[in-house]
Amino acid sequence: MLNIMIAVDGSPNSLQAVQHGVQLVQLGLRAHVVVAHVQKEASFLELATQDSELIANASLEAGMDLVAPALDVLRLAGVSYEVEIRLGDIHATLLDIAEEKGCGLIVIGATGESTLGSILIGSVSREVARHSRVPTTIVKMPEVLETGEADGDLSQADTAM
Repeated sequence: MLNIMIAVDGSPNSLQAVQHGVQLVQLGLRAHVVVAHVQKEASFLELATQDSELIANASLEAGMDLVAPALDVLRLAGVSYEVEIRLGDIHATLLDIAEEKGCGLIVIGATGESTLGSILIGSVSREVARHSRVPTTIVKMPEVLETGEADGDLSQADTAM
């Protein structure tokens, strides 16, 4: 059975990556999914002014909240999975998880949740693909047609039937 690590950050793009993993299983790939999420470690200032254990626990809880929709998708599809939430450098920690779990494939969304997040996760997906020792699939969101184009396409499809 193939272990597939899917990186999840709570964004629609990471849910698209989860959907891609589900599709692979539904097409007959015998696989177990490792849902991986990495929170950045606290800054020196945060550690100096707050309880480090409280910060770490809050980060791990936030990670569980962010992966919850992905877990729902996997559960509903009947896909075997486990969850790894860690603190650290995002791309390096994702690669560590993949290696430790013996993953033969990594699936990651192309961009993250916000404009700044898009830059960060975009660079994360590139770095993961660049440094991974196993095949890595970067999943892009499907292109959305402009409203006028979609309406035209649908009416043409309806007419053809």
